[in-house]
Amino acid sequence: MGRRLLVGLAIVVGLAGCGGSSSNGEAKKSAEQVVADAQKAAGGASSVHVTGNITDNGTPLAIDLTLLKGKKGKGNLSEQGLKFDVVRIGDTVYIRGSDAFLKQFAGAGAAALLHGKWLKGSATNSQFAALAPLTDEAQLFKAALGQHGKLANKGETTFQGQKVVEIEDTTQGGKLYVAAVGDPLPVALRGSKQQGSVNFGDWNADATVEAPKGAVDLSQFGK
Repeated sequence: MGRRLLVGLAIVVGLAGCGGSSSNGEAKKSAEQVVADAQKAAGGASSVHVTGNITDNGTPLAIDLTLLKGKKGKGNLSEQGLKFDVVRIGDTVYIRGSDAFLKQFAGAGAAALLHGKWLKGSATNSQFAALAPLTDEAQLFKAALGQHGKLANKGETTFQGQKVVEIEDTTQGGKLYVAAVGDPLPVALRGSKQQGSVNFGDWNADATVEAPKGAVDLSQFGK
């Protein structure tokens, strides 16, 4: 898909969750129907592992996240050498960053006090709002698959050893690969160097997300 599709992820391999070796028929459908089927399949999954590199306002962002249905997720992100871990449970987001990240996020003085600590805040807070699309499985796939230009179904092919259906955005550029066997789950998005690329795997794998203990509540700052 195009720049809007990949940037929509920020505002993350392999084929899993499928059985047998028979084609699921997606290669014979319209490109629009394949995307719709992929979005529906993703929405019904209990979990997914998202990895890759996307572009956030021209800046590369590396992501490695495990997302669960119901606004739950965990993993880590890195942007221009600033690394941080993230956990989301419902409308609460927890982050734990490197010293360099804390200095930029909270200032040098606060960074010394917050060294190694988890920070806690609302997902709707302006400080954490940019993480919302990345840590919400439903919102991520709505953004990733819901925005595109004219689509073309290029038929069945192989992607990293897996049978997939290739969907090309002929307007915006970029490609979406959807599982050609079993459930039509998204396998990967491939854009230009400026757009980035994302893989989706470990669909429906057992995963848990727990709130970090001793997190510092940012809503208490300044009171």
